[in-house]
Amino acid sequence: MATTFSDDHFTLGLEEEYLLVNRETFDLAEAPEDLMEACKGKLSDQVSPEFLKCQIEVGTGICPRIADAREDLRRLRATVAECADGFGLAPIAVSCHPFADWKDQPHTDRDRYRQLARDLGGVGQRMLICGAHVHVGLPADDIRVDVMRQMTYFLPHLLALSASSPFWQGRDTGLASYRLTVFDNLPRTGLPPDLVSFSEYRRSVDVLIGLGLIEDTSKIWWDLRPSHSFPTLETRICDVSPRLEHALSLAALIQCLTRMLMRLRQVNQRWRVYDRFLVNENRWRAQRYGVTEGLIDFGRGAVVPIPELVDELIALTAEDAEALGCEAEIARLREMATETSADRQRKVYDGTREAGGDHGAAMRSVVQHLIDEFHVDL
Repeated sequence: MATTFSDDHFTLGLEEEYLLVNRETFDLAEAPEDLMEACKGKLSDQVSPEFLKCQIEVGTGICPRIADAREDLRRLRATVAECADGFGLAPIAVSCHPFADWKDQPHTDRDRYRQLARDLGGVGQRMLICGAHVHVGLPADDIRVDVMRQMTYFLPHLLALSASSPFWQGRDTGLASYRLTVFDNLPRTGLPPDLVSFSEYRRSVDVLIGLGLIEDTSKIWWDLRPSHSFPTLETRICDVSPRLEHALSLAALIQCLTRMLMRLRQVNQRWRVYDRFLVNENRWRAQRYGVTEGLIDFGRGAVVPIPELVDELIALTAEDAEALGCEAEIARLREMATETSADRQRKVYDGTREAGGDHGAAMRSVVQHLIDEFHVDL
């Protein structure tokens, strides 16, 4: 029996983690208590500290449409930037700081983070990374798992478009998203398993909860998961986008893909579920190359350039973009398919070196570029 749905179901919620940098040295800086208090005074529970003292997290409210998400996320970004500026700091929306050393970054002194540090050991000490999460509302538990099963196919496409972490500890890693190299060392990460029902999901995670190994499903850190806190499907694979409008285009694509899969479900159709081994190969290609080398189209049996794949995604979700009022955001994906933040950061670095700057100056110029991009859409 086909499941009916309403466009009111596909609400959006965005969470972003930022790094705080010193405006003069471009090094990472710990968030002073007064800064957090200033942010909370203006944003209440929409802002919070993160695992490391140099991080700050924001989260939008429940947004019916992308225009609402834009208004809320712009306000959050602008407020954090304004408050940070009063302390000589600036936020950057990027998944790895270009030259900071993880060994120099203390974690936030809270019970939750002390426990996390104990649980993860040396793996957790390297967690100098930031992520972006997009929640899309879905009406029922089993539907969330069913859509998750099909949506997994598109996770590499989202990663490729969002890649913003080419540098790590002052070196070009050769990867577009080094963040995942760090994050994948944690337990319970990566692509979600191929689950067929919500009850199967609960049986699996309840084994770990029952043994006291994790306290709840918030410690399930897959690239895509049923949210622990909300009736949503939470996409977690994306790097943080330095530019606001790029973050919104990725959120719009996730929202449209969710609606498209529900639209198929309504007429008893579905997206083919491919072996995780094959999808993982695309995940690696996105992590390594971003948008420069293409992904495997399993139906065609060929590696297809990202711009061509994005054109196909735009056509595939055209009806959904129109219904959800995000056609402009989806159209912007064509621009994003030709150059990622990782590509732009490398261009800035190379430009400074070609102009006679040394390695340190080039690294600092990348951070300045990231500060500028944070502000460009505000």
